[in-house]
Amino acid sequence: MKPLRILLLNVGYRPLVQPALTPPLGLMSLASYLRSKFKVDIRLINQKLNNIPNDKLVQKVVDFAPDIIGIGAITPTAQHLPYVSRQIKKALPEVLILIGGPHVSAFGGETLEKSDADAAIPGEGEIAFEEIINSHFGGGSLGDVPGIYWKDTSGEIIKNPGALPFIQDLDSVPFPAYDLIDLPAYWKHQSMVNVPRRKYFSLFTSRGCPYNCIYCHNVFGKQCRQQSAERVVDEIQFLQKQYNVNDVEFLDDIFNFNHDRLAKFCDLVHKRNIKLKIAFPNGVRTDIFKEGEIKALVDAGLYYSSFALESGSPRIQKFIRKNLNIEKFLKQVEEAASFGVFCNGFAMLGFPTETESELQQTIDVACKSKLHATSFFTVTPFPNTDLNRLVLETCPEKIKNVNYKDMEYADIAVNVSDVSDEILFSYQRKANRSFYFNLNRFVRILRNHPTPHLLPLYIPIFLKRITKELFSLSDR
Repeated sequence: MKPLRILLLNVGYRPLVQPALTPPLGLMSLASYLRSKFKVDIRLINQKLNNIPNDKLVQKVVDFAPDIIGIGAITPTAQHLPYVSRQIKKALPEVLILIGGPHVSAFGGETLEKSDADAAIPGEGEIAFEEIINSHFGGGSLGDVPGIYWKDTSGEIIKNPGALPFIQDLDSVPFPAYDLIDLPAYWKHQSMVNVPRRKYFSLFTSRGCPYNCIYCHNVFGKQCRQQSAERVVDEIQFLQKQYNVNDVEFLDDIFNFNHDRLAKFCDLVHKRNIKLKIAFPNGVRTDIFKEGEIKALVDAGLYYSSFALESGSPRIQKFIRKNLNIEKFLKQVEEAASFGVFCNGFAMLGFPTETESELQQTIDVACKSKLHATSFFTVTPFPNTDLNRLVLETCPEKIKNVNYKDMEYADIAVNVSDVSDEILFSYQRKANRSFYFNLNRFVRILRNHPTPHLLPLYIPIFLKRITKELFSLSDR
């Protein structure tokens, strides 16, 4: 039997401003998993790497002539799905097209409405993809695979009952298929770490989150499943040997959730005499750090970390169910900064019921902190989140014109708070001015940023943020 030809696509373009790009670890993990289960000839194309035009992308697909195509998409780039899938299907009518990624978890069956894809996979993709292959090429039907969305011969979109299990033992998934990408090509671009033009590799060592923040998706379930410390360090050593690079960015949501694993990871780094530079661009759960853990990470190589505040208001913290201990947050950031770690922050402005004074509280906490940089995002109620359901129940008119599929997170101008658009976006501009127009902070940024000579590259982003909606509102 000849190998099954599988093509995995990551669709979308890099924007001109904030063009963050990292290796598509989800598709790379899927590729390695499928290799362990089937005899396959598998390729991977990341449209974002070189901003390949859609027609050229389609031609690359047609040239490979796959049996199955897996398309990964996040919501801001999902506008490419209808055209790309339609053109592929026109050229290759027999190919099976599957869509996965966070966009499907957010929009469900709607993902298939305007596309020519055959099925959509919410949540974790490996087991579902395996089951679809077994069913489709084994005489079965897409209707046999629990939990997926698919189109029948009439074009009706069907949601199968049930759900497939999550992978409990993440150590059982082989290393991501780095051989399918040109890693050095990614070094030419900004990654999720705000340190441009550096040699690095990325790891995603856990899935799932046990917290219940109302604005967040539930892509990987509510149980935090983690690779063992030994597996993480083994993969690091493999990639160091393969690429002669010692800078690793962990894309986990909460790398520090399991304290025993964190301690063992740091211990193994020392025992194996591994020289590392560690970054956490997605953030850590700041208020759960135990005494000595930040220092242990610093000793292992930590030089950059994001810390998610979201809101400086205790009431809003309860309302959004993050329940962050703000005093612990400030203390842990201060400790990290004292060790020379570049501390990046995340904050959100405009939650439902949020008042002017609570907007100011967030600005005050961020400015009081030892964060070097902070992004002040506009609260966005993405579909299939508790926040979205709340807004649809209480003020649906506020999001009726939001186009989630053609925007960047930092650009969206939705307002679901209790203040006017003018007030909300004036506070967002004020937040950036108050935070960055501070001589002490400016000196600290220059002192602790790994590449201070490249900081002028971020001027366009800064200008965009301090003028957000300033001119648009005047036209309304």
